[in-house]
Amino acid sequence: VQLQASGGGLVQAGDSLRLSCAASGRTFSRYIMGWFRQAPGKEREFVAAISWSTGSTYYADSVKGRFTISKDNAKNMVYLQMNSLKPEDTAVYYCAAAEAPYYSDVFNPEKYAYWGQGTQVTVSS
Repeated sequence: VQLQASGGGLVQAGDSLRLSCAASGRTFSRYIMGWFRQAPGKEREFVAAISWSTGSTYYADSVKGRFTISKDNAKNMVYLQMNSLKPEDTAVYYCAAAEAPYYSDVFNPEKYAYWGQGTQVTVSS
């Protein structure tokens, strides 16, 4: 399994960015695809996830209403649309894949077996 994240950059507070994750290497119908982020000196934290088969979505409270996760099955792509960005959103963002996790596992980075390389998002105030 290979995951390739892209789309990060330097933006100002209030701006938008769209991250992309290209997935390859297997059929992902049983997978949850997630986005996590890690700021300097902090633990990796859950941002959003989407079920490849059902399209069900999950969000951290800190991004609800601002971020939207989506997928394109035909292209094996997962996206994270980030609006109204804040300086506290600054982090390295990772896409990840977990096979058929339980609900509680969706939010736990340890349950994700596959990870992309990360893309830096920096939001200036």
